[in-house]
Amino acid sequence: MTNQQTAIRTIYFSIIGNSCLALIKGLAGFFGNSYALIADAIESTTDIFSSLLVLFGLKYANRPADKNHPYGHGKMEPLITFIVVAFLVTSATIIAYESIINIQTPHKTPKYWTLFVLGGIIIWKEVSFQVVIRKSDKINSSSLKADAWHHRSDAITSVMAFIGISIAIICGEGYETADDWAALLASTFILYNSYLIFRPALGEIMDEHLYDELIIKIREKSEEVQGILGTEKCFIRKSGMKYHVDLHAIVNSEISVKEGHNLSHKLKDFLKKEIPDLGHILIHIEPNK
Repeated sequence: MTNQQTAIRTIYFSIIGNSCLALIKGLAGFFGNSYALIADAIESTTDIFSSLLVLFGLKYANRPADKNHPYGHGKMEPLITFIVVAFLVTSATIIAYESIINIQTPHKTPKYWTLFVLGGIIIWKEVSFQVVIRKSDKINSSSLKADAWHHRSDAITSVMAFIGISIAIICGEGYETADDWAALLASTFILYNSYLIFRPALGEIMDEHLYDELIIKIREKSEEVQGILGTEKCFIRKSGMKYHVDLHAIVNSEISVKEGHNLSHKLKDFLKKEIPDLGHILIHIEPNK
């Protein structure tokens, strides 16, 4: 299975899961008098749309290079990540606003059975997070990682709701708004997670130096090629699920231009074979001193 197929299947998993949970949370929140659950349902609804955006981004980013995009379309991934972050910030803002309004509005204590609903949701969302985050790490997808953190954020809001509803039920009259305070606190966690998702995507767009371990691996593999005496500069920029490399390789200064040219192709082919995540590789031949 290709990286794109893995990513797309993972996104469909997220979309189906979030659709079911949004319905369950909305109904449980309405009939169980829990504004925290209703806030949770709002976040799950935004998650559906953000997952659809990620799906579009993954398919677009996988388009092959063309005349106008010689390095491919991979930069679409972090751009979609920015939009997903905007969805997260928007949902956090809505949750915070609704929580403040509900804190000021008298309402009934949430039903005890909403805790069982929340317990199941927390388990499912954490499992979903683990599944998606592992896939994102495996295929180096920033937008898929953003989708994974949507699941974790959902789990956090559900935990906060569980705590708030428990306080409201146990403490009784006067504590009806505990789940609203919990939802308000959860919105701050969502905003913090939004920053954690946004920062790496910004680094990807700006071609920030973030890949020391990969550079070390490229240098070590390069020296395994007969005729390559060492390496000098090595720059990496990430685009989608691929890493584009500019590498200066040191060779014997007495070989011909043709031999140096052949060595560069030999090195490029070897690196692509040994490190499949590499995309475009530019080899610059340097003579040894």
